[in-house]
Amino acid sequence: MTTIMPQSELVRKAARYVTENLGCGKSRAALIEEAGVRYNLSPKETQMLCDFFKAADAGE
Repeated sequence: MTTIMPQSELVRKAARYVTENLGCGKSRAALIEEAGVRYNLSPKETQMLCDFFKAADAGE
């Protein structure tokens, strides 16, 4: 049986995936794209994920 997850949970999982894989040699943009496909994110959600990491960079 398949479990239906709220979209916000998918975005959180995608953000965690990107963060955990940053040291593997791929660019962050490639990881965000990969996470979007892996977690079936909409273009809007993928952009939100990209904006999240840009804001994190600005805060450092």
